[in-house]
Amino acid sequence: MAQLYFYYSAMNAGKSTSLLQSAYNYRERGMNAVIFTAALDDRYGVGKVASRIGLQAEAELYNNDDNMYQQIFNKHRLQPLDSVFIDEAQFLTKTQVRQLVEVVDELDIPVLAYGLRTDFLGETFEGSHYLLAWADKLAELKTVCHCGRKASFVVRLDDEGKAVTCGDQVQIGGNDRYESMCRKHFKQLVWD
Repeated sequence: MAQLYFYYSAMNAGKSTSLLQSAYNYRERGMNAVIFTAALDDRYGVGKVASRIGLQAEAELYNNDDNMYQQIFNKHRLQPLDSVFIDEAQFLTKTQVRQLVEVVDELDIPVLAYGLRTDFLGETFEGSHYLLAWADKLAELKTVCHCGRKASFVVRLDDEGKAVTCGDQVQIGGNDRYESMCRKHFKQLVWD
């Protein structure tokens, strides 16, 4: 029986690396795995999932108005799918997470979603919110703060390296724009 998995963390915990390794494992065994990533994040090229350690793979794109169930159903009809991987899952909408639930329950295809739990203000993204609520299995991937504690939060930095405490929820960036921190250091920079 298929399940919906949500692997979440702060930035730099290896979410994309884990996704790429898992997808590779399926393909190595002759299974058909498809990878999706958010169209709005093209830092590594359009239609690519890449990790900081150099792994990468081609991916299908999704936007907020895409019907994930229909896209997956159409691919599955042409060539049966053994698994679906979603990178940057925090950018999914509530409706799209519901569609992924239907992929699992109706098509019996496992869906493995990877994403951030919270934004730079400590608020959940819409996709993460519903994945945390509806996923069959939750797994936290861990990274560390500069102090050595587990980093659960992400701080957005301005051009001078100072914490940003307001603005749009989504601003694409990497280590140049964000730093993962423990709650204590996050609070000092964002809440104070």
